Formats: sequence, C-alpha cells, structure tokens
Amino acid sequence: MDELAAVLQNPQALVTLGVLLLAVVLFISGVLAPELTGLLSVSLLIASGVLTPQKALAGFGSPALITLMGLFAVSAALFRSGALDRLRELIASERIRSPRRLIALLGLVVGPISGVVPNTPVVASLLPVIEAWCTRRRLSPSRVLLPLSFATVLGGTLTLLGSSVNLLVSDISEQLGYGSLELFSFTAIGVPIWLVGTAYLLLAPQSLLPDRGRNSADRVDTIHQTGYFTEVTIPNDSNLVGQSLHNSRLQRRFDVDVLELQRGKERFFPPLADRRIEPGDRLLLRVTRSDLLRLQQEHTVLLGKRDLAVVPKFFSADTVEGQKTVEVLLPAGSTLAGASLRELRFRQRHNSTVLALRRGQQTVQERLGQVVLREGDVLLLQAPMDSIRGLQASNDLLVLDQLENDVPTVRRKPIAIAIAMVMLILPTITRLPLVASVLLAVIAMVIGGCIRPAEVQRSIRLDVILLLGSLSSFSVAMQVTGLADVLASLLQLCLDGLSTYSSLLVIFLATTLFTQVISNAASVALFAPVAVQLAPSMNLPPTALLITVLFGASQSFLTPMGYQTNLMVFGPGRYRFLDVTRYGIGLTFVMSLMIPWLILWQYSGS
Repeated sequence: MDELAAVLQNPQALVTLGVLLLAVVLFISGVLAPELTGLLSVSLLIASGVLTPQKALAGFGSPALITLMGLFAVSAALFRSGALDRLRELIASERIRSPRRLIALLGLVVGPISGVVPNTPVVASLLPVIEAWCTRRRLSPSRVLLPLSFATVLGGTLTLLGSSVNLLVSDISEQLGYGSLELFSFTAIGVPIWLVGTAYLLLAPQSLLPDRGRNSADRVDTIHQTGYFTEVTIPNDSNLVGQSLHNSRLQRRFDVDVLELQRGKERFFPPLADRRIEPGDRLLLRVTRSDLLRLQQEHTVLLGKRDLAVVPKFFSADTVEGQKTVEVLLPAGSTLAGASLRELRFRQRHNSTVLALRRGQQTVQERLGQVVLREGDVLLLQAPMDSIRGLQASNDLLVLDQLENDVPTVRRKPIAIAIAMVMLILPTITRLPLVASVLLAVIAMVIGGCIRPAEVQRSIRLDVILLLGSLSSFSVAMQVTGLADVLASLLQLCLDGLSTYSSLLVIFLATTLFTQVISNAASVALFAPVAVQLAPSMNLPPTALLITVLFGASQSFLTPMGYQTNLMVFGPGRYRFLDVTRYGIGLTFVMSLMIPWLILWQYSGS
C-alpha cells in the first residue's frame, strides 16, 4: 500500500488515472467516436505534462502501425485482383447445400484467410455472396452469418497480421522493453484455438442460431422481414391513381408491404387495402431491393418526397442507367449514427441518394429523411461510380457490394497471391523485418498492376490508425507515472492464493469482459502494461501475459459491439442482442478454459 500512497501524492499519476477513467466512460457511452476518444486522451496527457509530445506520439511512427497501414493496401490489392473469387464461386456452387457445410467452409477456409488479412474486408466481400446463397436455399441468413463473423475472429489470432489488436500488442511489448512479437509468435496457441473453435461452430446445436426469416412472430412472410424501408410519392400521371391498394399493380405485381399512407397532414395506418390512391400520396413501404429498383425503373412511384411538377433529371431513365446501386453499412464508431439523413444533408455531402434503409428485424415507421441512423443500419444507395469509390475511403460507411470496376483484371490474381506469399515467407526465412516485407509488398502490388496508387491511400483505415496510435500512449504513461505498478499490486492481491492457471484465467476473462463494452484496442491498452507486472510472481515471461491479454481482447463472442465483424453481420442477419450472447457464450467458456492452459504449455518452461 506504500505504492498506492505514493501514487496518490503524484499529480501526474492522478491525471493519468483521470484520463484513463474518462476514456473508459467515453468508450462505453459512445459520445465520441473511438478514434476521437484516443486523440482526446493523448492530447490531455501532453497538455498536462504527463508525457512529452515525442513520447506520447511515438505510437504513430511505430513499426507495428506502419505495418498495419501497408497491410491494408496489400489486402485491398488481393481483393481487387479477385483473390477470393474461387472461394465466392465455391460458396455459390451446388457442393455447399446445407448450413453445416457452409459453416465448415467458413471455419476451415475463411478462418485461415483472416489470419493473414484483416477480417473486416473478408466479411464485407462474402456478405452478399452468403446472403444470395441463403435466398436460393430459402434459409434465413441468421443461420450462417454469425458463424461467418466468429470464424474470422478465430482465424485472426493465427498470425501477427490477423488483427490490428495483434499489432498493437506487439507495439506495446516493444515500448515496454520486451521486444516486438514475431509473425508466428503465438501461432502454436492460435492453431489449436482455431481448430477447437471451428469444431464448436460445427457441433453447436442449430437451435442456438435463430431463424429470423421464418419464425418471426411479427411477420409470417420471409420476404417482408428481409425488405428495406423506404418512402415513395405517387406522381400525378401514375397508373396507381384512383385504384385501391388491394387492386393496384403495386401489390399484385410486387412484394410490397404498405406500412403507412400520408395524405397532406393526415396519416393512415393498416388496414389500407380498400383505400384509394390519390396524386401526391406518400407511402411508407417495406420492399425487397429488386422490387424497389423495378418500381423506380417503371416510374410507377417517385422515391422520397419530390416536387411532383418536375421529376428530377437524376431519376430519368438515362441517368439512372449511368449509376450504380449499392448497399452500405454504418460500422461501429460511425459519426453518422445519431443523426437523420436530413440533418446530415446526406445527398449533398456524398453525392448519392438513399433509396431505402434496412435495420435488422425492426420496423421503421418514420419518414426516411427523418429516421435517426444507428450503427448496424444498412442503406441502399444510388450514386455515380466516382461517388461510390469516394465512400470506400470513408470511415463512416462500409460498402458491402463488390465493385467490379475496381478489379484491375483477373490476370493479376496470380501476381497478387504470389506477392502476398513472399511477404509472409521472407520475414520467416531471413532477417528482414516484417514492416519492410509488408512495405515492399505494397510497392510490388502497385508495380504489378494489382492496385492503383490512389487506391493505396483509400484503402488505409484512418480511424483504426488514429485509435491505435493514440492508445499506445497509455502504456507509456502508466509506466512512467507508476500507475501500472499500483494497479498490478491491487490485481496481485485479488489473485493471491490462486494457482498460475487460475490467475491467467482471471486476466483472460477480465480482458474479454472489458472488450464487450469498450473497444478491444482500449482493453489491450488498459490491461497489457498491468498484466506484465505480474509475470515475476507467476514465474512466467512477460510475453505470456501479453499473449493472454491479446487473446482475451480478440476472442469476442458475447455482444454485437465486441468485435467489428459481429456488428457487420448483426443487421443483415436481423439478430437481436442476446442472439450473439446465446451462440457465443459456449465458445467463450471453451476458450476461457483452453487458452490459459495453452499459454502455460507454451511458456511455463521459458
């Protein structure tokens, strides 16, 4: 307790503790985007004099962060050159007939791919393919999309390149004086985790995955549950004018559910079958993507609230053909969440029009322009290709559709795959640092025509770079002020009398639970400098404790917010919050028992 008293008398330690608590509150509340919370924290540490600018900002120039930036470009080159085309074809083939076969493919093939490229673009690339597979098989996407996310999470700990969190731990290890992690430093632990996790995905009862497309109490027709919500206006010359909804071609030819009719200041709700349609009526619809586009092409309705006297040129037949319709997802941390499309001036800001919105299983009753966006919402956009490419560079939106025009040519696929393999092999068989190997791979991808220079810049996730670069300052501040020693002493008191295995189990669980409510990078920044202080008392090398924290922050199977890929599939799968917990709690239990044992097996003799 002498250390605690000393820290309480140290103003810099108190400031660091205050900044740390503020960051945790902001991460949990979501008031600020995670990267902004990180930047605020590092600026407060500099302004208060706890750290010099050189020490606080050292993380932005760390080899781990530069490696991650290069890895984003290499991954983009692989996807743009069609490296996953064979996998996409296999999923769509007749050989994959059942959910279990698809889950086996996801675990045994997609998992290892996530070990060498970031899992976010892997999930984004496969989402539309798997949704199409579900449509053909008349299965609910909720039966297979959560296993897709979990498979990529399991594969992300196979190598150092599998996750940005892995690289952050490597960076913190180097800052603390233990040296950076190697490419395959924890592969011996990651492989059994991947195999056992895949076995769980295959053997877990199918009842743990809900059938949101078939057993919903709210709707009996699956097509209604999978539709988008949009607002349309009836023009003066529409052939729907004068007809009742029941007899109109709107419901005879299309799978459309009219949720509300607005006429002037009046609002009418179902049943609406016998109500006649008048010019200027506005209808709130639930409709599938394909039927919405057909309605637009036939000019039966106008999308959104329009001036009926003048149909915008944007919606004329000629101009629509020159544009592309894509789905975009609001990822975790999107600054667009919490505001409506009208408040954001979305069309002017992004040069794209929102045709419709999809929000899991929920019904959206507000007008489209007034709906407050949420993380996980899927928007159906129509925009020129240049605008869509601009959206790919945005951290607030994730384009889910594959843009064929972004693929240089399939002839570049062997080149891209060969460059990626050489990138992995060189650091293993030579003394070439990993960061140099990755940067050389980026240059080779550009020279080989696998990616254009402008696309290299667009591929870099600035939000991830800002978050990881700023959070690494926490480990330095906690060491400099002695706060890490005090927190380690308090944790040691809690672990007193426990075996080494039990202590590792507690550290793993604590990191895992924190990761469910704050970002996994923040959990690493909080626990890594504290956990390494316990290494001497546990007769383990510091690296063993860092690996424990790494796996605790990576194995996120309990909440949608626990990992980015969980949130990516949450909306398309129409999951509810507890669906993730129900399916993931068994896997979390298995990992909690297995990972501490594997770490002891790997490091107890070190």
